[in-house]
Amino acid sequence: MRAFLDLNSEEIVAWLKENNEKSFRLKQINEWIFKHGELDFNKMTNLPVRLREKLKENFLLPSLKIIHSKKSRDGQSIKYLLKLKDNLGIEAVLLKYRYGNTVCLSTQVGCKMGCKFCATGLGGFSRNLTAGEMIEQILVLKASSSEKITRVVLMGSGEPLDNFTEVLKFMRKINEKDCLNISYRKITVSTCGMVPQIKALAEEKLPVTLAISLHAPDDALRNELIPINKRWGLAELLDAAWYFIDKTGRRVSFEYALIENVNDTVEHALKLAQLLQRKLVHVNLIPYNTIEKRNFKTPSVEKINKFKEVLKRAGIPVTVRRELGDEIDGACGQLKAKYFEV
Repeated sequence: MRAFLDLNSEEIVAWLKENNEKSFRLKQINEWIFKHGELDFNKMTNLPVRLREKLKENFLLPSLKIIHSKKSRDGQSIKYLLKLKDNLGIEAVLLKYRYGNTVCLSTQVGCKMGCKFCATGLGGFSRNLTAGEMIEQILVLKASSSEKITRVVLMGSGEPLDNFTEVLKFMRKINEKDCLNISYRKITVSTCGMVPQIKALAEEKLPVTLAISLHAPDDALRNELIPINKRWGLAELLDAAWYFIDKTGRRVSFEYALIENVNDTVEHALKLAQLLQRKLVHVNLIPYNTIEKRNFKTPSVEKINKFKEVLKRAGIPVTVRRELGDEIDGACGQLKAKYFEV
């Protein structure tokens, strides 16, 4: 049987018609799932009994389970470790900001990219998530926290653009009015630099935010930190970013994890400013979160501020990320690694 949430609206309407059911039934089903959080076809009481029976015979509803959760001391973030139907684990985080609630979701079980400072890759790669499994994460976090979800960032485990087809399907579905009705402008897609997929995303002309995990201002250092840079270097990556801007009119965010004595000097900041000047960009500086089995440390506040000031003086919009997930092992892929001690 297929997972119901893996199907898009056109596929479900086609199935309804094949089974002599009216297409308006889709809106009723969606209301049960997305508005009321009901995940049992039997309890969708405004559907005819015959349709409920057919749905049970043909489709699976979400089965994602919370196996561990932890709330930060200030209550502003909650981390979740979730178990899939095949017993694999993924992570997700609910982050509460003054402008609304953001969920940070996974797109793969593990990751292939092998970035040297990230915890996710320590456990290897298992498989891609389906669009439905990404939607399930939102439903589970929404139900558990009783919070309305207003923004989605694909920055959990995995490289989103390495799972391009399912991620695209996911974004289209959560944008639908009768599903979660989340604006494309409130969806952020992260990538460590898959150039062909960045261009493919640009061609879709969806007004999502593209966040590029840069972390180094030159090829030599980026090759060390992010192995995929050896395939597509900085010049190609930046060309793809400018292409995305041209096609969508959307600003690109560059994520830069500041690591002590690795990429945090004034010289690094000057190089970064030179790369990004006079472009529609924003730099998000992320003080590195120290994790076990990675020999990296967080720079001092003084060094972080110096780095930021260099960019500001060069006219680059820049902020230092407020790390809501740090104390609960919720930042930079640490949830699963800490829990399972990979």
